[in-house]
Order: sequence, then structure tokens, then C-alpha cells
Amino acid sequence: MIRIATIEDILEIEKIYNEILDYEEQTVSYTNWKKGLYPTVDYAKNAIRNNTMFVGENENGIFGCVVLNSIQPKEYGNISWVTKAKPSEVMVIHTLCIRPSESGKGKARIMMEFSEKYAKDQGYKVIRLDTYEGNIPAGTLYPKIGYLYVGTTKFHFQNVIWENLKCFEKPL
Repeated sequence: MIRIATIEDILEIEKIYNEILDYEEQTVSYTNWKKGLYPTVDYAKNAIRNNTMFVGENENGIFGCVVLNSIQPKEYGNISWVTKAKPSEVMVIHTLCIRPSESGKGKARIMMEFSEKYAKDQGYKVIRLDTYEGNIPAGTLYPKIGYLYVGTTKFHFQNVIWENLKCFEKPL
């Protein structure tokens, strides 16, 4: 089940962020995220306050989270998007996170299917997202589920780190 997150979920969401960052510290970093910089508990709290944070849960508890809103990073202006849409017609997927212990089990695909249904139900015309160019799992998943790679551009991540992010979109 996927549902809108509540403030009672904040500790589990923070645990997921930390589990991912700790796992990547010990193995390989697919996200290029930095502990204390992004994602943070304050980021999650803000998304919860704005009713844009969603959590996926099963019998074992919360396995993942995602933020869905219409906020397009300024760097999206560097991309030649295929689907022409007004800003109000664009749903953006941010910070899709799956607990490392639940990865490889189709949970990201479940969260993406939910995101698409939610966007359609809300009347959006297209979904856009970006991922770190080194995020092989995400870069492989998105085309498999119908997302079109539209280009890579340099982002100034949190105004601290310069990185190249691959951008994808899917018309609804």
C-alpha cells in the first residue's frame, strides 16, 4: 500500500535516508547524496507539511518514500523536453527511496506505478524526473517502464555540488 505520509512517519523516513547513505558509504554510491546535506529530515518534514510525501508500506513496515509535486529544478530549462506542457501540467518525482533491504524486489516499480496513477488522477499531462548519471539501477529502470531519456545536464545540487543528472519524462 502507498499512502500520503504523516508526521508520525518521519522517524522511519529518516531511517530510510540514513540506511541508504550508510549502505552507499560501505558499497557504491548510486545516488551521490550526502549525509547532512540531502536528503534530510527537514526536507522530509517540509514535504509532509505540503502533503507531497508518500510512503510505501507492507507487513514489514515502511519500505520506501517519494515526493511528488510540480517543482521543476531550474536546470530543467536546459533540457529539450519532448512533451510540451505548462508548469501546472508537469508532475515531478523527487527523492524516490527504497530501503536497501527491500531493493531488487520491485518496490521502486510499485512506487513509480503509484506515482503515475496519482499524477493521472490529479490531471497532470506528463511526469518528469532526474537521476544522478551514476545511478545505474534508476537509469536502467526508467526506460523499462516507459520513460524517455531526454538528456543530461549539469545541476548545482543544493548549491554545493556540481553533478550531471540524466532527465526522463513520460507522457500520461
